[in-house]
Amino acid sequence: MNATMSLGKANLDHITIVLNRPKHSENIGSTARAMKNMGLKHLLVIDPERYNKETVLRLATHAAADVVEGIIIEKELKSALSGFQYVAGTTARLGSQRQAILQPSEFAQKLAAFSTENRIALVFGPEDRGLTNEELRLCHALINIPTADFSSINLAQAVMICCYEIFKASQTPIASFAPRLATRHELDGMYDQLKDILVKINYIQPDNPDYWMNKMRLFFSRLPLKAREVSIIRGICRQIIWYGEKKYQDGNAVKNRNSSVK
Repeated sequence: MNATMSLGKANLDHITIVLNRPKHSENIGSTARAMKNMGLKHLLVIDPERYNKETVLRLATHAAADVVEGIIIEKELKSALSGFQYVAGTTARLGSQRQAILQPSEFAQKLAAFSTENRIALVFGPEDRGLTNEELRLCHALINIPTADFSSINLAQAVMICCYEIFKASQTPIASFAPRLATRHELDGMYDQLKDILVKINYIQPDNPDYWMNKMRLFFSRLPLKAREVSIIRGICRQIIWYGEKKYQDGNAVKNRNSSVK
């Protein structure tokens, strides 16, 4: 497909709403209803505290029963996101560890290009605490819903706001296209390998590597990586490790020869 010639819309079938550790079945049902209103149908629920399907169906109403029947429940967020190519997380709190913040409308505009060839996850945290810093590190982008003095928004209301912006964006053709990006699983493997090698060469300190790796994640999130590009980076890491081990072995060989001469 020619990126300069194509006119695309957000592919709603490639977008999944993810509720991470929700506490109340009522919010799951209301989320399903909000999704149905806006044309979204894929709902992934991670380790719900109390899941009562009857309550979920009652709040979803019969109109969104198909969304409820299609709910997938998983135990752990990181593994559940492994097959997605683009992940966005919502946050009410801002700070130095929560950069690259988008408003829902800005995020929705990105979807037309990304959703054509990629599976996208939009993650919402628990009602009382939201997503942790560790969970937000799994995300390419962070979304913040602007509010007045009171920033706490009901979970299902936050889902509705984001879904509404996604639905609006899906109605407008956008002349852009993005190829398939690396999956969350591929990226996590790359980050683990990068962390290992950066610690070995003393570029980052082993007592707090995640602080520095968060900066690396922010850097790469500005230019979402394709699977081929992740493979190149991992290949460079392997070559650096091979070269370091070879130089170490060569040094030992020279040392042993010198010792034998004496």
